[in-house]
Amino acid sequence: MANNKSSKKDIRRTAKRTAANRTVRSRIKTLAKAAANSTDAESLKKSGAALASAMDKAAKNGIVHPNKVARVKSRLAKQAAKLAK
Repeated sequence: MANNKSSKKDIRRTAKRTAANRTVRSRIKTLAKAAANSTDAESLKKSGAALASAMDKAAKNGIVHPNKVARVKSRLAKQAAKLAK
């Protein structure tokens, strides 16, 4: 347990940040599942755009690593190209 006033405040601050980050990560996972389960190009376009936007915002706020965002977006584009054929 924290002894200092500042340490106690830091624990509260960390708990708030963790909860906020968890909601963002959960939303990203939900959007990723929707994109992965897309069977036609139109639904993939919609769900992929939402996922890419959420990933970009998360990277901007430091929740997700930028390289992960690039990897996910690349895989989305690859999947879209495959469905477009």
